[in-house]
Amino acid sequence: MTTNPDAADQDTSQDTGLLRQDDAGVCTLTLNRPNARNALSLETMEALQQILSAIAKDPSVRVVVMAANGPAFCAGHDMRQLRANPTFEYYKTTFATSSSIMKTMLTMPQPIIARVHGMATAAGCQLVATCDLAIASTTAKFATPGVHIGLFCSTPMVALSRNVGRKAAMEMLMLGEPVDAARALELGLVNKVVTPDNLDAALRAMTDTLLDKSAVTLAMGKVAFYEQLEKGVVDAYAHTGEVMARNMMTADAAEGIQAFIDKRTPVWTGK
Repeated sequence: MTTNPDAADQDTSQDTGLLRQDDAGVCTLTLNRPNARNALSLETMEALQQILSAIAKDPSVRVVVMAANGPAFCAGHDMRQLRANPTFEYYKTTFATSSSIMKTMLTMPQPIIARVHGMATAAGCQLVATCDLAIASTTAKFATPGVHIGLFCSTPMVALSRNVGRKAAMEMLMLGEPVDAARALELGLVNKVVTPDNLDAALRAMTDTLLDKSAVTLAMGKVAFYEQLEKGVVDAYAHTGEVMARNMMTADAAEGIQAFIDKRTPVWTGK
């Protein structure tokens, strides 16, 4: 793995099917098993967990992009691998590893954007739902189709049900039919839908906007967002009030407020 801003794509190992590229504060992680529709093998997930944990501690990374090579974004878990290892312990390890990745994504300080150009199914849809933001091409589709093969998408359900309404989530989970990008936008699963030719430009515009913000402010806000979601209204206000007070004590908040008063552009220090 590398944090060299000038580095080309680097494979985390010979077998993980995961690429990393760092460029001026933006780290792009690319699923790279196109022949398997970027199915999440255990090796891929272990590599993804390792690299996300490292990024979470790396202040030089300001924004993370989740992308994929080939016609599909991600087909979910690697069903061939699961069938080749038919034990409860293996299954439990696989789904626990997936869940650990999703929890890491929610708790790491950097904003994570999904760049979705094709089909995202099951754990692939879960990956998109877990990202903080998502931009989709008009060619993208989303589904939790496990019900078709006798395997309800229970772990993807956790992220999906926290992104879309209950009826929409149950429709996707129980019927298993794909929704197109326009419908995903209506449901709140993605933030923006653009044509394939405009996908990278839209992504760059979003990353540039995030890079223009205070890193410490975004980090505090992201963590607080997911924490307050799990609380009742009274506890959520108490918690976020404390967070805002701590935020006010940061150097960037002082700089930002003074810059607003002075009618100038703030200079962030990330502190």
